[in-house]
Amino acid sequence: MCVGFFGALIGVVGVAYATVSVPNVNLAATAQNNVYYWADGSQMIATGGENSVNRQIITIDEIPKGMQNAVVSAENKTFWTDKGVDPMGITRAFYNMARGGETQGGSTITQQYVKNTRLDQQQTFSRKFKELFISIKVGATMKKSDIMAGYLNTSYFGRGAYGIQAAARTYYGVDAVKLNASQCAVLAALLKGPTYFDPAGNPSIDPSATAANNLKNSSERWSWILDQEVKDGRMTAAERAKFTKYPMPEAPKKNAQMAGQIGYLVDLAQHSVINKGTLTQDQLAKGGYQIYTTFQKSKVNALEAAVKKVQKQYIKPGGKHVSNGEDMDKFVQFGGASVNPKDGAIEAVYGGTDYTKHFTNNADETGAQVGSTFKPFVLAAAMTHGIRDPKLGRVQSDDSRQKVSPDSWFSGKNKQQIMDYNGKPWYNNDGQPWYQPNDDGDNLPKVTLRTALDKSLNAPFVQLGVDVGTDKVHDAALAAGLVASSQNALNDYQNSVTYSIGTSSPSAIRMAGAYSTFDNHGVQNDPYSVTKVVHEGQVIYHHELKSNPAFDANVADTITGMLTDVIKKGTGTTAQLPDGRPAAGKTGTTDDNKSAWFDGYTPQLSTSIVMFRRDDQTHTDKAGKVLNNPFLKMYGTGGAAKIHGNSFPAQIWKDYMTTALNGQPQAQFQQPSGDVGQVVWGNVKSPTPTPTDTTPTATAPTTTPMTTPPTSPSWTPPTGPTPTGTPTKQCFPWDPSCNSTTTPPTPTDTATTPGGQPTRHTKGPTGG
Repeated sequence: MCVGFFGALIGVVGVAYATVSVPNVNLAATAQNNVYYWADGSQMIATGGENSVNRQIITIDEIPKGMQNAVVSAENKTFWTDKGVDPMGITRAFYNMARGGETQGGSTITQQYVKNTRLDQQQTFSRKFKELFISIKVGATMKKSDIMAGYLNTSYFGRGAYGIQAAARTYYGVDAVKLNASQCAVLAALLKGPTYFDPAGNPSIDPSATAANNLKNSSERWSWILDQEVKDGRMTAAERAKFTKYPMPEAPKKNAQMAGQIGYLVDLAQHSVINKGTLTQDQLAKGGYQIYTTFQKSKVNALEAAVKKVQKQYIKPGGKHVSNGEDMDKFVQFGGASVNPKDGAIEAVYGGTDYTKHFTNNADETGAQVGSTFKPFVLAAAMTHGIRDPKLGRVQSDDSRQKVSPDSWFSGKNKQQIMDYNGKPWYNNDGQPWYQPNDDGDNLPKVTLRTALDKSLNAPFVQLGVDVGTDKVHDAALAAGLVASSQNALNDYQNSVTYSIGTSSPSAIRMAGAYSTFDNHGVQNDPYSVTKVVHEGQVIYHHELKSNPAFDANVADTITGMLTDVIKKGTGTTAQLPDGRPAAGKTGTTDDNKSAWFDGYTPQLSTSIVMFRRDDQTHTDKAGKVLNNPFLKMYGTGGAAKIHGNSFPAQIWKDYMTTALNGQPQAQFQQPSGDVGQVVWGNVKSPTPTPTDTTPTATAPTTTPMTTPPTSPSWTPPTGPTPTGTPTKQCFPWDPSCNSTTTPPTPTDTATTPGGQPTRHTKGPTGG
């Protein structure tokens, strides 16, 4: 039996070895385009298989020795002497596959070469089994120099570049033969994964793959590879000493087909299929896939047109709007996203002026803090979990709490002292009591939460967030659909006193999705951009709707009613849609006027618009380190004294939604079925008799605050000189006094720098 078993095994191995063939590099170089489709099934663009034109097979004599040495020292030190396979690596791979785990890539250059030339990239047992015998046959029949040339001619280096020649042209603008050893080490580092080792960054694939992070990864591996070459005897120490400065590659060159908004749409679709595990970046680059998206061409065009209208009318870089010698219209950026509340389909995005010129997708995470658009999540937490019992410990179950009615009362005073949930003063990390300013000094001794939301007062929501617990506010934000990342500070600031007024920076896509949860009666759907992926006639991915109950329908509908009032009579009146179409929304502005938002929805569509100023060009210091560009103030931008969410963002939202919903019925919001909680008296005394929500006379606070909010009045026309020195006055759609001689103050919504819980460390953000 033993002899029979081994005889049969040898026979199987012999047959397998005889039936496989060595790779054909020219066949492997053939690629197809990926075709992307609009939501209606019409073709959007055919692209993605750039390697079909961005690859050139070159001989081993044209591949510099420095490149060969770099990959050998980095990946397979015994390449020139081994048999082409790693028995231990193969054993590990088969063991993992037998256990049902993930398969592993080849551990030698020979095995990687075989993997590169396999058109079928699916990680299956049969594929790995065939690759094993192909690798053995390649190692036994091919020259090492041919294997090396084949490997470097078929490897993917990112940016659509397949092969060393395409990589040399893409990253350094030279033929491969002209690369020096230092540049070769950078390109060799890319083979570890261009998503994380391309110094230009790949945030569209992974938000953590920023230019700064990737440059750090690349420079460290570049230095390590050069050191390994010295250690392995492939480079002298004297030659290594010449390479002290990281050779920064050229900036990416974008495909002209991807101009306008198309590139942002393609990036989002690629990001989706890669992060869901449907395809790898390598597979996408090979091409041959049909990718059907959720994007509606008419809405994408309408959103871009709404942004361009505001840009053309108000944003005029070149010196028309100058403050203290600074061109306030320079570096102004917009972003936006539109989501179907019923299923989460992303129907439109505005990523920036042009994908081939502006590489960051502004519909995705930008770092722009969301300000007061975060306040509905505080309400959701208060209505779902309730405020804590001041007589009990800091951590309490929902049974010990009191759910809050929107008719509850809180202090709306400017520079209101914030108290801990137990009635004691709340202290920041410096041991100082916290006094919360309202924007522009709005000062109302007591208001209901409805009025506080209408006027976007900060003090009531900061106090409510502390009473509920910012941990519960954080939970509500995540339940609504926001996703914490290393970039958006949702986790970093969740213990900050001003977390409740928007110190985090989720994306416009996620904010539109989270607001759609309120729109969808508390049922959350993740935003998605791809409905299906087809390859060679087979559907390899199909989106499945997975809805999550986030809030009670009565809670969500109550918040919708409150947000409807914001547009009817609060800070969001600029966003009122024509013909009385129902709409709900919220304005948001951050500390020092560095970003402004408007998030809102109708029963059919949820849309988020963001505006900020930031130089998006990559700048480096003398050592080649990428510098982080700060967000810039917007006092005077577009001719407005100060930018708020009810200015340009709300105007864009209104113009876009008017067009996007044209011809659709005026659907009505569902009314709440009952009360969501009881009227509570936050940090104000209950009067006798029961009070009415009136506007009292403003009073000055008795305690000096830690910070002083800007004193510039809202929405007054700029009075600074134009380039010719002539004072100007400009009228704005949101300014009801445009034709009068004075401008009444408009309620606004700016927060200021927060502190932290006394028992929990918090990072200090720059805005609220």
